[in-house]
Amino acid sequence: MGMVQEFKQFAFKGNVVDLAVAVIIGAAFGKIVSSLVEDVITPLLLNPALKAAGAENISKLAWNGVTYGNFLSAVISFLCIALVLFLIIKGVNKMQKPAPAPAPAGPTQEQLLAEIRDLLKNK
Repeated sequence: MGMVQEFKQFAFKGNVVDLAVAVIIGAAFGKIVSSLVEDVITPLLLNPALKAAGAENISKLAWNGVTYGNFLSAVISFLCIALVLFLIIKGVNKMQKPAPAPAPAGPTQEQLLAEIRDLLKNK
């Protein structure tokens, strides 16, 4: 029974649950960004270049037998994901309250004892 209880404590810790939620949301967000790149950005930005190269599809782009179209699509996808994550993190950082300033350090124990000693000597 101890192992079941130990697993329950591990599985339902805040960090584990938060990580699971983040992975699920990340996967869904990845689909959104992939669709943005493949269905919106690639056709809008690359259609003129693709037509000039004689390829109607980015995956058909090739040079001397090297098909670089898929690589180009992956680079565009990465840049879009990086930009979106940067903007999200920047927004989250703006929404967070600044950390409170640390309390000023008071006198050390040695300083307090020295003051008490000096006060006792004066009496």
